[in-house]
Amino acid sequence: MAGARSSTPRISRVFGAVNIGSFRISAIVAGISDVGDVVVLGSGHRASQGVRRGYVTDMTAATYAIRDAIDRAEKMADTSVQRVWIGCSGAGLACQVAEVDAEIGGRRIEQEDIDELLSSARDVIRPDGRMVLHAQPAQYRLDGAHGVANPRGLHAERLGVDIHIMLADGAPIRNLTEAVQSAHLEVEAVVGSPVAAGHACLSPEERDLGVALVEFGAEVTNVAIYSQGMLTGLTSIPMGSADVTDAIASAFGIRRFQAERLKCVNGSALASPADHREMIPVNAPGEEETGPIARHADDKNRIPRAELIAVITGQLGTLMEEVNKALKAMRFNGQRGKQVVFTGGGAELVGLADYAQAALGKPVRIGRVPHLNGLAEAHVKPGFSTLAGLVLYASADPIDIRTLNSRRQLSVRSERMGTAGRIYRAFRQYF
Repeated sequence: MAGARSSTPRISRVFGAVNIGSFRISAIVAGISDVGDVVVLGSGHRASQGVRRGYVTDMTAATYAIRDAIDRAEKMADTSVQRVWIGCSGAGLACQVAEVDAEIGGRRIEQEDIDELLSSARDVIRPDGRMVLHAQPAQYRLDGAHGVANPRGLHAERLGVDIHIMLADGAPIRNLTEAVQSAHLEVEAVVGSPVAAGHACLSPEERDLGVALVEFGAEVTNVAIYSQGMLTGLTSIPMGSADVTDAIASAFGIRRFQAERLKCVNGSALASPADHREMIPVNAPGEEETGPIARHADDKNRIPRAELIAVITGQLGTLMEEVNKALKAMRFNGQRGKQVVFTGGGAELVGLADYAQAALGKPVRIGRVPHLNGLAEAHVKPGFSTLAGLVLYASADPIDIRTLNSRRQLSVRSERMGTAGRIYRAFRQYF
């Protein structure tokens, strides 16, 4: 027994992550072991309240739901957290990539050269009145050669860096942050969900070759383009899987919870000849049979599966048109063979990959949650990919050029401020 106990990794840092969606609010309490591994200590989720299309619409309800989700994760973890990384899918997310270059003169690149380059990169941030969520060095360039992870010790005539900047509308982010703070939590950082989901679902090679990530959420669908290792384009579509649920409820004259269950249990994005012969019950086993009979139902309150699938595919067709428009606007459609990855709760619909592949004319796969030690089986689904990505993002403790001290080596960060300190302190001053 003593040997077993000694093999258990010691947790050196504990942190929390909360993804605030329109359908559910989910949370993870995670730790970093003394050998650098990420360990999920506890996870939990609950139905979302007070959030519509990624925006907080009821502060009290949103605060309660956030506190409840983190309480469930803390109870499983048997430990509490004070600071959390939060995921955001709405709030007018947008991204920029800024390029900065400096003359080196053919000599060996020292740390001071990198420090000065990143310090000067602060001047290229142009938020145009919006809030900067992060500004991070994505990759370095040597004499025009891209994809250099660390240029220190190499020779070059010219050193460059690409800075990835994530922007959002200020007021919605302040609402989101206040809801978290009212739940007695401090905000480590606000992370755009396409960044977090990209960490979870895309391999480094995919991000380098070029890939489109479609985050099919409940009320917002984010279409993000990755190229040369970084997020280069982002479009938000105010539609999601909840719109499919609403279309089912409207078509058959039933309650939303019944429509959601029909979609999840019997729904599909692909039709089959047998669908016309299959009748599916509107009521769940044990549910009251005295309610109104659904439109197009038989005397046992059953509807043809073919009609359910027709409603689902009709709504999906509208969404795919919008996704295609977004891909074309971001010039992704001109690149042959590029893959599209769907994730988010909507991606759990049976047959979605095949349907989307036919609709978009590109290879499509479903992005799944990566293996995280200790993650509950119930959370290993596409609907939790953003939450898992938040954990991976937080564990990497990413650099933010705005908070690095130019008078010191920028590779050494004091007090782990990162995006965390700036956002949190700004909000504390605001409120």
